[in-house]
Amino acid sequence: MQKKSLAIFVALALSASFGAQAAGVTNAMLESTGKDNASVLNWGISQDGQRFSPLTQVNAKNVSKLVPAWSFSFGGEKQRGQESQPLIYNGKMFVTASYSRIFALDAKTGNKLWKYEHRLPDGIMPCCDVVNRGAALYDNLVIFSTLDAQLIALNQDTGEVVWKEKVDDYAAGYSNTAAPLIAKGLLLTGVSGGEFGVVGRVEARDPKTGQLVWSRPMVEGHMGYKYDADGKAIENGISGTTNKTWPGDLWKTGGAATWLGGTYDPKTGLAYFGTGNPSPWNSHLRPGDNLYSSSTVAIDVTTGQIKWHYQTTPHDGWDFDGVNEFVTFDQGGKRLGGKADRNGFFYVVDANNGKLENAFPFVKKITWATGIDLKTGRPNYTPEGRPGDPTKGADGKKGQSVFAAPSFLGGKNQMPMAYSPKTSLFYVPANEWGMEIWNEPITYKKGAAFLGAGFTIKPLNDDYIGALRAIDPKTGKIAWEVKNNAPLWGGVLATAGDLVFYGTPEGYLKALDAKTGKEMWKFQTGSGVVAPPITWQEGGTQYVAVVSGWGGAVPLWGGEVAKKVNFLEQGGSVWVFKLSSL
Repeated sequence: MQKKSLAIFVALALSASFGAQAAGVTNAMLESTGKDNASVLNWGISQDGQRFSPLTQVNAKNVSKLVPAWSFSFGGEKQRGQESQPLIYNGKMFVTASYSRIFALDAKTGNKLWKYEHRLPDGIMPCCDVVNRGAALYDNLVIFSTLDAQLIALNQDTGEVVWKEKVDDYAAGYSNTAAPLIAKGLLLTGVSGGEFGVVGRVEARDPKTGQLVWSRPMVEGHMGYKYDADGKAIENGISGTTNKTWPGDLWKTGGAATWLGGTYDPKTGLAYFGTGNPSPWNSHLRPGDNLYSSSTVAIDVTTGQIKWHYQTTPHDGWDFDGVNEFVTFDQGGKRLGGKADRNGFFYVVDANNGKLENAFPFVKKITWATGIDLKTGRPNYTPEGRPGDPTKGADGKKGQSVFAAPSFLGGKNQMPMAYSPKTSLFYVPANEWGMEIWNEPITYKKGAAFLGAGFTIKPLNDDYIGALRAIDPKTGKIAWEVKNNAPLWGGVLATAGDLVFYGTPEGYLKALDAKTGKEMWKFQTGSGVVAPPITWQEGGTQYVAVVSGWGGAVPLWGGEVAKKVNFLEQGGSVWVFKLSSL
């Protein structure tokens, strides 16, 4: 009887264990990131994108003792830009790499558990390198997007494909580079391809099956849809009002790509996606504000409806985009969101209703506007700062050239910032550069570049381009800054150990004192760091990791800046660090 009872107990215990393992990553786990320090479950660390860790084992007093624990090479000849943020769960690291690859590694040792390499067709058209920024975890799946605009869900343990869905036609310019977002049990994704006349949108899918639940276009005039259990599309209302801010037909190829993905705030129940530039860049062709391009758009996750929007660059004529991440935080009894926009201004917006609370420059030179009107939320344009109508040029083929700062690569681009609730500061990787830009005649052709502009990017200073800046969102003041010779293109991690980690194109992962900006530690990874670091703690040991591999938009589009940094070497690896036991 006693043996039988013991057998039943063991069977039940094993059943419970297997059941818990099968349950995998849950909505509750994704929303409570920071309590389970052994995991990193979201792009952005937490769903709200703060990139803050409460871990303190590695801190400002002992970070000088940080040493490599292991390193793993992505291998092969497929290097180029490596912008991925790894995820950690159940002792495994899931890290994507260039050319739509993903690896599962033992998080303690770096041993490869499995690899999945997506077969890409000829003719893919990624605008800004063959990068991938990371994956999403849900249940027992790891889900990532591909350069030919597909979504793939793999078994976390085996790497076997569970489902695969086409997002759109890569031959029309669509691609996908962002890490998906899980919110309220839905898989939220955007699209890339704004330089090819695509129509930006956000889609929600069942993460277990890949089946569409709703889609919401980000260009005014396009119909949104819900999908029933059989996959039938049901109209869910037009985004905005047709032709209200997009006269003529250009809204049909309007851009506004959601290429960086989104964030989600459980406190507001809203997902926040930044939208890219309107198409084409040549702004005289599309008078009006061109909603919802160059904006932050807040979406009701359940219904797929737009709850509010805030447009940072109405009638964008500089490719300033608006895709940068919207990071929510608490201040003065309100739930606010911070955004360091490519146009050079930092915006603080009420996360519940989109009302502008504050706006101020976070770079030193801005020429296209003199400031942001805090009453209307609109920029005070510099009229002579907009590129000219090419039809009014001497030969009708080139408009008046203007010098604009920042350049279209932005005061901040894809590299995500961090926010520390301990210091109440944002840590922003900023760049100081400008561009000569002019407009040219353009017509839309499926799958062809749809810019209508020419440009040359130039550095503004002899001694630096990049600068990591600690910014007070309440006052707009820069608490401290650390300059960097090359442009910064990787993300930031803040920790409760009074540290800020970030990487440089020169190959260093660095740790700074979060309060003063003093450099406390650095390590040469062998190639440029253009990815955001992470940290986690397992078995009593805190680890710090970052992906290394120079690339991204700068060497492809950077003009004089690209020539200045052409000595930097490519690579493809992930580095993991821990405190020395010596």
